Amino acid sequence: MGVGKSAIGRRVARKLGYKFLDTDDRIEEQVGKKIPAIFAAEGEAQFRAYERDFIESGHPTQGCVVSCGGGLVVQEGMSELLNSKGVVVCLFASVESIIERTSRNNNRPLLNVADPEARIRELLAAREPVYMDSGACISTDGRTIPEVVKHMLRTYRACAKRLQRK
Repeated sequence: MGVGKSAIGRRVARKLGYKFLDTDDRIEEQVGKKIPAIFAAEGEAQFRAYERDFIESGHPTQGCVVSCGGGLVVQEGMSELLNSKGVVVCLFASVESIIERTSRNNNRPLLNVADPEARIRELLAAREPVYMDSGACISTDGRTIPEVVKHMLRTYRACAKRLQRK
């Protein structure tokens, strides 16, 4: 969260001529509630089930860029499922950048805690090893959105070529 998935994903999709899909937006549309309301009424486990359902059957199999929430890939078997659907790119940022980028947004249920910085550190410690094994990794720290988009396009094209050879 707070690494630029949506902003960068939209631009990458536009450059590729693909459709952009955000799992959070699609889940909100499907369920008829905002993410914080889903977490409050149904819990994180149900939200993760909605994410899995979207990845399994909720989007086209090609021609799209999908922005997934940070907790999606850490679900059991999800890394393999995502990689079976296409190129996986994980965006990263430092704890300080994430705090700065998310501090103005109250739509983040996992950060509605007494110490958001400690929560971010905890989430990163638990998730980072999974992210590193899930796909290509790109840091967004100290880079403009256009710089990250260029890097992501190069990464996508290189990974897509490797997939075609298999």
